[in-house]
This record gives sequence, C-alpha cells and structure tokens, in this order.
Amino acid sequence: MRHIAIIGSGPAGYYTAEAAQKQWGDDVRVDIFDMLPVPYGLIRTGVAPDHQSIKGVSRRYEQTALSENVRFVGNVKIGEHVSVEELQELYDAVVLATGAPRDRQLGVPGDHLGNVFGSAAFVGWYNGHPEFTALEPDLSGHTAVVIGMGNVALDVTRILSKTREEFSGSDIVGHALESLMASKIKRIVILGRRGPHQIMMTPKELGEMGHLSRTAPWVDPRDLPDEGEDALLEPGIRKSVSHLRSFAAIPESHRADLPLEVEFDFFAAPKALLGEGRVEAVEVERTKIEAGRAVGTGEFYEIPASLVVSCIGYQTSPIPGVPFDERAGRFANDGGRILPGLYCVGWARRGPSGTIGTNRPDGFAVIEMIASDIGGGAGKKGRPGFDNLAEGRELDVVTFRDWKKIEEAEAARARAGAPREKFVDIAEMIRARG
Repeated sequence: MRHIAIIGSGPAGYYTAEAAQKQWGDDVRVDIFDMLPVPYGLIRTGVAPDHQSIKGVSRRYEQTALSENVRFVGNVKIGEHVSVEELQELYDAVVLATGAPRDRQLGVPGDHLGNVFGSAAFVGWYNGHPEFTALEPDLSGHTAVVIGMGNVALDVTRILSKTREEFSGSDIVGHALESLMASKIKRIVILGRRGPHQIMMTPKELGEMGHLSRTAPWVDPRDLPDEGEDALLEPGIRKSVSHLRSFAAIPESHRADLPLEVEFDFFAAPKALLGEGRVEAVEVERTKIEAGRAVGTGEFYEIPASLVVSCIGYQTSPIPGVPFDERAGRFANDGGRILPGLYCVGWARRGPSGTIGTNRPDGFAVIEMIASDIGGGAGKKGRPGFDNLAEGRELDVVTFRDWKKIEEAEAARARAGAPREKFVDIAEMIRARG
C-alpha cells in the first residue's frame, strides 16, 4: 500500500490525487491537507465571483474527494500544526500543491502607502478569504489605478465597475458587495508597461469589458500598432487585440453618457506611488518597446489615484525546511522533485503560469515520477499514523463530510439569486459543520 500526502486542496492537489487513483487504483491512500476548513483553494477564493462556470470544475474534484481512498484533511496548518518532516516520516511521498498565494511586490517607492493592495489581498477580500476579510479598502475617492495587463487586472476592474444587477448569480461576499455599491469611483486606469501586442489578457475576459452597463472602455488609437502587424500574433492574442481596437472605435459621445470611465494606459511604467500616509497619485514613466522589453523614455507624468491595486503576479509561500527559489517565487525543484520523498506540483512547481487545466498533466507527470521513486511503498503508517498524531495534538480536523455541511449552510444563507453566502470566518465555518 502506498501512502501519499498532498498539501493544498486546489486544482493542482485534486488533479494529483486523481492521477494517484489512476496509477494505483485501490493500492493507494491519499490525504489532501488544507489550512482552511474548506477545499478547492483558488477555485473558491481566486476565480472571480461572477465566473461561476469556471468554479463548476469543483464538481469534478468532488468525485475524487468522495472516493474511499482519498480524504480531505482541513483546518490543518503545515509548518504550525505538523511539519513537512513529520509528514515525510508517515507518508511515502509528500506533494506540495500550495499554489502561489502571495503577491509579488510592486517594488517602487510608496508601495507601503494606505489604500494600496496586491491583487491576492484585494481578490481575497471580495471572494471571502478569511485572511482578507478585514481589508476594508476605501472606495470613497474618484480614481482607481489597476496595475497589470493580465486577466486578474481585468477581474479587478470588472468587479469595481459592475452594478448590483450585474452581480446577480455571483457569489461575491456580502460585505464586499455593499462596499462596492457605495463606491464613489468615477475613473479606473489600467496601467501596463508594454503595449497592446504584449498583453496577457484573454479574449473572453476582454470581451466582457465591452458589455458593462456603466462604462465603455477606452483605448487611445495612437497606442495601437498598425493593423497589418496583428497578422504576426498568436490567434488568441490577435483576437484580444481586436477587442482593444473595437474599444478604441467607440464614439466619445457614447462614453460621455456613462458614469464610469475605464481607460487602458499602455506604454506606462509605474515609478512611484505618491501621498502622505495614503496614496494620492501614481508617478508614471512613458515607455517604448525595444527587443520585446519596456524601456523608459524619460517622459514622466502623474495619475491621481485614491486606490491602487497591483496585479503583477504571485509567489508561493515558503515552508520551513523546504528549499525555495526566491527569484522565481516557487519551490526549488527538478521537474517536480524537491528532495527524496518530497515533490511539488502546479504553481508551487512552475510559478504562477498556465490555466486551471494546465495543472492536470502536471499532476499526472509528478505521480509518474513518484511511482518510479517509491515502488510498492515502504510500509509507512500513512493515514492511521497521522490520525494518532492529530489526536495527540488535539487538532480539530475538518473532513469532506464536514465541508458538505458547511456548503449546505452557505447555500441556505445566500441572498436572492446567489449560489451561496460564504462564511468568511474560520470559527463560523467550524460551527456550521454542526
């Protein structure tokens, strides 16, 4: 019998568990650990609340979670309640599937000012992550600057732009919805160091921006390359750029009638955040592209800003005793192997790149490596050994059956039209399981 411990219950964790089942059938026991009492990681607290179809992938993970040989072990903090070394003594393989929950630092003067947030924190706030419930961003000013040219920047912009009616069917948490509905923001500037041909935004997400009732996005036609150059682009990027071209063609008379301005500011690198105690403006340097890189031109200007959200990428959180690559923001590994018996998968292995589905082949590849490394298993204690340890330390472990009760309680307390109202406090989650 093989015993596998997976740390992290997001997509990478469940795809790895699915791969273990396909590899060994009934001859494996998989325990999936999570620091929260609720599973699914990024699906629950990272995917935008108005993208419920994407969140639906959790139903696939539930099939794996309800299997006899896979177990959810929630409310257990690795490095605090139990160490990686202890898990290695109990399991044939320990797989880190912890994702990349930390924001990459903006790294400019003033990034410590008030009302400046990284996207992990800001998205966590409106998605109900317990760590960010008390964030309380101040939306009483007039201009928000969103830094970044990927889908997360679009998510943040879209959430700041929507009406109450447009949140129908979403699972945005109540405290964030009420704060957003009281927002006084009149202008949102999406800031990117490079140009339209270098964006990481996908066509679907950009297309959504064109269907918001309060705004029509603006792109300066002078920022767009000659249309003939689009032919050299990969098809997805070409379609995204076509959306930007359509935004540039929207008549000014149409935008003038709308209460919210959203503008894309390309070739614009943030150099400093300005303000006394809290952010008041962003100092920006105009850039040009040389050999694919954004190079400063020496031309500076300021954008007034009462709120700044930095969406420039994520990093994995280090774990004591596990080799970590600070520069890449992920665990140091060779194709998924960190040390004998210790592996990583998903963003914890690659860094924050790829889609949710990218984690599936990643999980299968790591399990193939583990199968080669551990053979038939080393007769370790596995699940019973952890249960003894948990009992001795009086850990309050949350099972998948407990999670289903929490899920039922969230559905029961949902506002009209919403699939759930998430608990945002861990103690409330624990109480909800009964």
